[in-house]
Amino acid sequence: DQRKEMPKGKKNVKAAATSQAVRKGKHIQKKHKVWRSVTFRRPTTRSAIKKGKYTLKATPKYPTHDAYSIIKHPVATESAMKIIEDNNTLVFIVDIKATKKQIKNACAKLYGIKVQSINTLIKPTGEKKAFVKIPKEMEAMDVANKIGIMQMMVLIFLSLLFLIVPTQQQSKYSFSKLQFT
Repeated sequence: DQRKEMPKGKKNVKAAATSQAVRKGKHIQKKHKVWRSVTFRRPTTRSAIKKGKYTLKATPKYPTHDAYSIIKHPVATESAMKIIEDNNTLVFIVDIKATKKQIKNACAKLYGIKVQSINTLIKPTGEKKAFVKIPKEMEAMDVANKIGIMQMMVLIFLSLLFLIVPTQQQSKYSFSKLQFT
């Protein structure tokens, strides 16, 4: 092999280094990527996380979607009373974003009741109404008394009575004589 022999002299040394570089593949051209789509999407590059000079909020925002904000109030109407008596079901107005699971957990936390099932509907006024069915072991009337729905019904009834009864007979009915237990 004449190629393996190292020639003597400056010109021969340079030529030998060049031929060796060619053999090793130093002068191979770089292949370009073949684009197979019509559009060119610029590759994403690394971007630094922005650090503001000051905080935008003075205090951190804490979650406010707790049991007290999920259940707004119980419904105390005649139709709700009928549902309580007949179907063993309580009726509540709840937050519009509340899910059935959240309503179930809120009922368990606030009133200590076991929930069998929940049906919800959104009223035309934009409020969400939840029908909370209680198992047969528990009485919905007892829970309603504990919550205070029955007292609300009595107060509503008495306020309607004062609107209907003439003013001379109103002295017979007074709120001071009422006692709730």
